[in-house]
Amino acid sequence: MHFSIPDTQELKDNHGGTYVGYNIHINGAYHCTVRYRQLHSFNEQLKREYGSTYLPHFPPKKLLPLSPPQLEERRVLLEKYIQMLTQDPDIGDCNIFKGFLLSAQQETQNAVQEDIDLDVYMMNWHKVTVRVNTIDSTDTVLLEIAKEINLPEELVCYFCLYLVRKVEAEIKMERRLQNFEAPFLSQKAADSSHCIVIRKSYWDPGYDEDILSNKIALNLLYVQAMSDVEQGWVIANKQTKRQLATLQSKGSKQEYLQLVRTLRHYGYIQFEPCICNYPEPNTQVVISIGGKEINFRIPASNNQVKEGSFRITRIRCWRIITSNTNNQEENSSQHLLELSFEYLLSKDKLQWITVKSDQAVLMSVCLQGMVEELLSKRNGLKFKKQSEQGSRHCSWSYMKRDGSSYEISVSRSSSSEGIVDNEEDYSRRLNKSRDHVRKEKFSSYFVKPSGRSSSGSLSPESLMENDVFEGIGDDDL
Repeated sequence: MHFSIPDTQELKDNHGGTYVGYNIHINGAYHCTVRYRQLHSFNEQLKREYGSTYLPHFPPKKLLPLSPPQLEERRVLLEKYIQMLTQDPDIGDCNIFKGFLLSAQQETQNAVQEDIDLDVYMMNWHKVTVRVNTIDSTDTVLLEIAKEINLPEELVCYFCLYLVRKVEAEIKMERRLQNFEAPFLSQKAADSSHCIVIRKSYWDPGYDEDILSNKIALNLLYVQAMSDVEQGWVIANKQTKRQLATLQSKGSKQEYLQLVRTLRHYGYIQFEPCICNYPEPNTQVVISIGGKEINFRIPASNNQVKEGSFRITRIRCWRIITSNTNNQEENSSQHLLELSFEYLLSKDKLQWITVKSDQAVLMSVCLQGMVEELLSKRNGLKFKKQSEQGSRHCSWSYMKRDGSSYEISVSRSSSSEGIVDNEEDYSRRLNKSRDHVRKEKFSSYFVKPSGRSSSGSLSPESLMENDVFEGIGDDDL
């Protein structure tokens, strides 16, 4: 995941004083605003849980008010701290980490806890309405959807939620929702054109075999495949499209999936047109990601399209760069995103390929997911292997901006985990699905912050090294 603190804002407290708020962005989207002492309290709790030597350096307190250069230095150090922190899968999956971010999102939006009806869409735009709490995490909402459509709990991990923007018939994938955020709050923070959809969570089509025997899971795959065909994300000639239309009219879902799974780009995500530096600078390209590759389609003359693929196993590393540009006419700034990956073009030639797109972070998340699946198969692990996660301790606290705090505790039982606290039973709902939908732990990449930021055209960039690349053989060349 890509964490950044691109800027700060001055906020007022209840006594008329001011303080600095640090704006945390996750996977390219604004998530919350916190002050330094909240992050300090968060770090102290992690130190008690894991030990100080296990954590990255946290910028120390200062006795005197910070000057503007010192404030900028603290912003950069806090950004590096959270970027380094999140590269440890134990910390990234622990309840303290997820609970802090979920609580901070709630506080930032001044969210009131109440039960609401949340609309979630399948990829054929059939609406499923579930009764959830405004602060329910993504995994909790996903479980409620599964109950509503009768999807077995053991198959929930094969699906995930995305925030998408739909304009007329066009779909733009914004980002995959994570368990440290509340889907209701994330959707509320976006504009009215955004909605939440359910899609499969994996990239290797071989995992289809694990769930096709269940009619609910099969139907979810079927409606996603239909949508992708209609969107043009799956490559099919006219004859195949007619065959698919015939099977669809007959309601032959099994046969439809059997055919569509043989087509190129099945299960891929297609991104909006963007700019890249390959094969030459300022090349317009349409990118699709899925399976084990990044696919480029470049418009050519006579309505032809040149196509090329970059295999995941030949990507040595990749990085996200965020640059800030000032719009003098509108007196505002914009964040421009770039995804760059170092690719083994031939046996002795590595080259950086750079893509400029506001969906660059989602592209990076897709790459990470595919790498994790490849490593999982290499290590002989089953999909989403169950493992014990979460905090070793059963309680922690969240410090609010005003300095007050409340305890959050996990009460363990033989069959499930309930959460109880002293603020309107907040965390009873916070992580009630923590042990039902879990992430596999991998060491597929690490981050080396190398920032240029003080005056700041570039925020600290993350270099993600691909362990799958180390196993490349001559057959891959």
